[in-house]
Amino acid sequence: MKANPVLWSPSKTLIDQANITTFLQAVNQQFGLSLGDYASLYQWSIDYPEDFWSSFWDYADIIADRGKEILSPSDKMINARWFSDSKLNFAENLLRQRNQTKTADQTAIVFWGENRIKRRISNTELYQQVASVSRFLKQYNVQSGDVVAGFMANVPETLIFMLATTSIGAIWTSCSPDFGVQGVLDRFGQVKPKILISVDAYYYNGKAHDCIHKLNEILPQLNSVQYHVTISYAETSTHYTHKTRRIEYQELLNIFTETKLSFKRLPFNAPLYIMYSSGTTGVPKCIVHGIGGTLIQHLKEHLLHVDIKPEDKVFYFTTCGWMMWNWLVSSLATGATLMLYDGSPFYPDANILFNFVEQEKISIFGTSAKYIDVLNNQSLDIKKTHPLKALRNLLSTGSVLSPESFDYIYQNIKADLCVSSISGGTDIISCFALGCPTVPVRRGELQCKGLAMQVEVWNEKGQKVINQKGELVCTRPFPSMPIYFWNDPDKQKYHSAYFEDYPNVWCHGDYVLETEQGGLIFYGRSDTVLNPGGVRIGTAEIYRQVEKLAEVDESIVIGQIWEDDVRIVLFVKLAAGLVLDNTLINKIKKHIRENTTPRHVPAVVLQVNDIPRTKSGKIVELAVRSVVHGEPIKNKEALANPEALNEYSNRPELG
Repeated sequence: MKANPVLWSPSKTLIDQANITTFLQAVNQQFGLSLGDYASLYQWSIDYPEDFWSSFWDYADIIADRGKEILSPSDKMINARWFSDSKLNFAENLLRQRNQTKTADQTAIVFWGENRIKRRISNTELYQQVASVSRFLKQYNVQSGDVVAGFMANVPETLIFMLATTSIGAIWTSCSPDFGVQGVLDRFGQVKPKILISVDAYYYNGKAHDCIHKLNEILPQLNSVQYHVTISYAETSTHYTHKTRRIEYQELLNIFTETKLSFKRLPFNAPLYIMYSSGTTGVPKCIVHGIGGTLIQHLKEHLLHVDIKPEDKVFYFTTCGWMMWNWLVSSLATGATLMLYDGSPFYPDANILFNFVEQEKISIFGTSAKYIDVLNNQSLDIKKTHPLKALRNLLSTGSVLSPESFDYIYQNIKADLCVSSISGGTDIISCFALGCPTVPVRRGELQCKGLAMQVEVWNEKGQKVINQKGELVCTRPFPSMPIYFWNDPDKQKYHSAYFEDYPNVWCHGDYVLETEQGGLIFYGRSDTVLNPGGVRIGTAEIYRQVEKLAEVDESIVIGQIWEDDVRIVLFVKLAAGLVLDNTLINKIKKHIRENTTPRHVPAVVLQVNDIPRTKSGKIVELAVRSVVHGEPIKNKEALANPEALNEYSNRPELG
């Protein structure tokens, strides 16, 4: 396979100054090695994972009562435990640099709420507000193991409550306020939070969207909630009707004027977060992540893979219902300034996020592949209006970043930029594959596998392959594996989620190719891989070609069971005013055939007005496939636009 072209290479100065270079030198000195580049460091990290994690713990200067154990092995990967005799506190590590006299007045958080609201919070203000909320939680008997839930916009108070919750050893969980009533109950109803915090309303596309009418339905069905804290963020005239004990956030701060913050240190594998699977095929699974595994994995990615330094300003466009929020807020532990944004990325126009980057001198910018795709489709030339001098790293996740999106970024956003397409998920609250500041960026590829993550690509026989498409697997335990699933005492749900395909090997469900240079190319989710005539085709291969056509805004493709085989069905959302006819259908098929293979050509092409997607922006091929086959969709609440599925049901062309 011909190597993909290099689009960016790090300068010698950048390599010399990178955190990962300092860490590599420390490893060489500690173990008498002569590792010289990322590839050799990666190989050492998977050959000697205990040495790697122990060395990285020291490098990151994690605050803890550290024991002697590193990895407690097991004959089953699912039962392996890291640092089992160590204790630490998550919030203590995130706030480590926020209560020092010399940095007291420095900005900890910058927040933009579309073009309406701008706020700055200093280190001192952050620390004191966390202390006040922590005192409030203790007052109402929130203890280790209790759950605090946020039905929250991505505002500073969400972070403050998370830090306060984890400072006392309780468990944090959240979802965004655009979730419907049933979506919230499907999540919080399982984990039974003792305290609920919520915004009264939120802004999107310049409009205030009321949340109280939803809360009036949610609260009577969440009997576990003993206290409800409200945050007045956007305008609403709706009133609460449920008589839960309630306090407004500012009133809470006025009553609980605590200035000292104590931290309860708990075992490394004690619960920290409850995350939720997307839930488009049933009630979402409640995935529990541990304190230490989350912290050490995020620090590894932030310090070594993203190269975050204290002077950086770090932004990721996310809601607090997506794991990228949890990933983003951990960057506080590096000493960097946290940049938060809530609202539409296209209001009042598509420049709003780049206005944020330019005006606030953001150096690390994260977003979704879909966002880049929309900018590309709109042919926006960002570099003409936004110099982006401070920006040095652009991260993308959520779906595959296409080769054309790589081209667009370098041609229309900034040429001197480390573009890091990253991939992992809620399941591991981190990444299997991501970027590295000392490795070249190749078109269409994720730069590298994560340090100490023994990631391989396996064929259908369970054999490791290079330059062949296959399943992404991880063959050794890693610290950010879930500690358990909620309400899954015998780990049956946990095992079936990741370990059924290959015994004792984590199978992540991504259809991937590893190149000879060590990069990874993603072709879509394994459970949506098309299989006409027994040939496996990644959906991303078709999307890449279809969405090159000016007539097509978006598309979604599925495999339909047909005459004892599978046929490819392509749904297209066309540019405004266009109608699908035979001429355009033939053009689409011809373009796919000429740029892929005849096997990739859809048997049926149909027009739709909308593409269904999750609230984090991922298109949902499985839900569409279920609708086409007349199967029920068990949890439409997980979708941002569930009404879109109506167009896919009972299509006569598919009968």
